[in-house]
Amino acid sequence: MTDITRTRHLSRRVTTALAVVALATAGTLTANAAPARAAACNGYVGLTFDDGPSGSTPALLDALTRNGLRATMFNQGQYAAANPSQVRAQVNAGMWVGNHSYTHPHLTQLGQAQIDSEISRTQQAIAAAGGGTPQLFRPPYGETNSTVRAVAARYGLTEIIWDVDSQDWNNASTDAVVQAAGRLNNGQTILMHDWSANSRAAIPRIAQNLSARGLCAGRISPQTGRAVAP
Repeated sequence: MTDITRTRHLSRRVTTALAVVALATAGTLTANAAPARAAACNGYVGLTFDDGPSGSTPALLDALTRNGLRATMFNQGQYAAANPSQVRAQVNAGMWVGNHSYTHPHLTQLGQAQIDSEISRTQQAIAAAGGGTPQLFRPPYGETNSTVRAVAARYGLTEIIWDVDSQDWNNASTDAVVQAAGRLNNGQTILMHDWSANSRAAIPRIAQNLSARGLCAGRISPQTGRAVAP
């Protein structure tokens, strides 16, 4: 065998060895990467925003997506009907859409037929806007009774109140909203609002706090009403 032939054989063996090492390394990295991602979420919480969609929705969705968060948007039917593009934007951004009545009345002060109208029209408006058929229902003001729950159940809706109130509706500061979110535990949900500038400003810090505690933003299960993995 000539020197040139020996050199070519050696070159091929080195190239093959390097390729095997590269493949083995890639396999190790891939095998290790998946468990690392899974281990990042030790629990899930439900971020919820009521009263949309509105002119504030695009900025809210931008803040959520930039910080890697998903949320449940409890939309009013009248606003879904008036802003169908924003309902589609919510879905396209990876959010979940729930029913928050049509006109935001005190449902416990209404008769069964009126309650039915509030809920059914909202189901129709959200579906027509491209938001799918909601499975979750949040009564305005968190006010409910057996009649409200029975009507909601008739439309396949699970009633969702909240575990933590951000108080953004009561002009809570951004710091106060962040502190409220810091009280969330696995499976719990927090009440915020689509139109609240302070809640929107709190989103980056909420994301950081959740990450530091090993919590991730999840969906709300229609079966249990608790936050679970998306």
